[in-house]
Amino acid sequence: MTQPPPPPPPNEPPQQGGFGPPQDQPQGQPPAGYGYPQAPPGYGYPGQAPNPYGQQPGYGYPQANAPLQPQPGQPGQPGQPGQGGGRKINAQLAIIVSAVVAIALIIGGGVWYASSSGKDDDKKDTTSTSGGTGGEDDKGGTGGAGGADGTSGKSAEKVPADPASHILFQVPQPKVDKDTSVSVSGSWLTDKVYAKSGVAKIVGYDPDKGTEQWTIKLPGPVCQAGRHTTANNLTAVVYQPDMPTKTHTSACTQVAAIDLDAGKKLWTKTATAGDQTISFDNVTVSASTVAAGGTSGGAAWDLSSGKALWAPKTTDTCYDAGYGGGEKLVAVRKCGAYGQRELHIQTIDPKSGKVISEYRMAQGIEYAGVVSTSPLVVAADVGDSGGGNGFSDLFSIDNKTGKLRTRISAPSDDYAADCPITEVEACRQIAVGNDRIYLPTAEHDGSGGGLSQTNEIIAIDLATGKQTGQRADAGEDYTITPLRMDGRNILAYKRPPYDKGGQIVSIDGGTFKETKLLENPAKKSARDAEASMSPDYSEVQYSQGRLYMSAVFASDPGSSDEKRYLALAFGAS
Repeated sequence: MTQPPPPPPPNEPPQQGGFGPPQDQPQGQPPAGYGYPQAPPGYGYPGQAPNPYGQQPGYGYPQANAPLQPQPGQPGQPGQPGQGGGRKINAQLAIIVSAVVAIALIIGGGVWYASSSGKDDDKKDTTSTSGGTGGEDDKGGTGGAGGADGTSGKSAEKVPADPASHILFQVPQPKVDKDTSVSVSGSWLTDKVYAKSGVAKIVGYDPDKGTEQWTIKLPGPVCQAGRHTTANNLTAVVYQPDMPTKTHTSACTQVAAIDLDAGKKLWTKTATAGDQTISFDNVTVSASTVAAGGTSGGAAWDLSSGKALWAPKTTDTCYDAGYGGGEKLVAVRKCGAYGQRELHIQTIDPKSGKVISEYRMAQGIEYAGVVSTSPLVVAADVGDSGGGNGFSDLFSIDNKTGKLRTRISAPSDDYAADCPITEVEACRQIAVGNDRIYLPTAEHDGSGGGLSQTNEIIAIDLATGKQTGQRADAGEDYTITPLRMDGRNILAYKRPPYDKGGQIVSIDGGTFKETKLLENPAKKSARDAEASMSPDYSEVQYSQGRLYMSAVFASDPGSSDEKRYLALAFGAS
């Protein structure tokens, strides 16, 4: 049966090392562990459990965006380079956790807006969709649903002679205490190993056989896992310093660099704000830098040596809430008090933290998530209208100048992408490449009327904000989800109907022709296992004829008859 999501978390315990009154969001989710079950990271707002049956059906196809006239505003000014220790942070912000109310002042009531490639380059974005078209910088792209970074160039994925797959191996879910939920976030795929977080450990498995090649033991559960890896397969995680108990849960303070090929933890570091060790709820990798952020600010280290590059300071009124990594390093920097918040989207130098370019979002927008760093795309919930997707608008920004290229309205009634922007780098079911963004539409009636459901992937130009007219159909009773870019092509997963197996397809970036790369078995045991790993709240990796699906939380099944898996692997024959 479908693996149910863990229950939402209870009221959050006080965090260690906090400063002043409550902040705009807690200093990280309560670390996943015994007694503090959470909703899976990367889905909805804090405490929102995912719907295991996917998005609610929408109706019809999303319409092309209609432009509005630009609103007056102030130009966003480039940020100033960091001084000495790099990025600055004020750890004593007094911010109240509450429902979004002040954003309505920005938008007014019920205004329909959409994207424009207007020439009003000097206007700071308010409710308008105008912005600078900027340069045609960095036409490559990254996948927004986990997996390897996509780049411009040739496809790396080969079409197998026979796409029919079989189960390569299954990793059972580890046992956990009753009524608890433990984070097992993180999965990575290299040429040598499929690595997956377990309970207080990371294990490297043979990609074909599933035999354990190495194990990195940790003192506590992994809280956050970097989704990017370097060319030599290094990545990073954040974890707790000890195992939680029913009476004690430590903050997510430990940042570690991991060598996935060697199966080694290279180093572990912490950061302080004043005399307090801070908690992180975001970690990423870009170039040779590990960067971690949260409500107490951001810090960074050299990936190979662990040398500190910058750390939070208490001499500024702004702080780095988190970072997006991959081809470039982008900071989401928060300034001002709740209701008067201003977010600065900064492309920064990975080694020094120096600001290269900056885009300032409209005042009052509380959260933003980085979809892609190159080209730069940011998601935000404007006016608390994101619905179940967690966001309402996508902002295409020029990395070199910091100018807004275009703004794209993406209502949840039309699109099924998931981007919980309370987490800075958690967007999934989105792919970016070819200077376009690829989004799944919401499910709608198929040719059989209300008896069947289906959806599509559509392309939107990041320079104009307009749909290109390209569309990839899921097929009757299938639901299609973008995974990542493969050169100029889009890799996508097709969630199947009850009597068939799922598929991996490659969508040509020019013609949008679909090529089947993998089709999973239709027998019941395989279908049941696959159905427990919905792409709505699971990690999905695909490369060279092998598909890996894994859980982000382990919880007590409540029944000895129910099979739950930490990871599943399928391979073409």
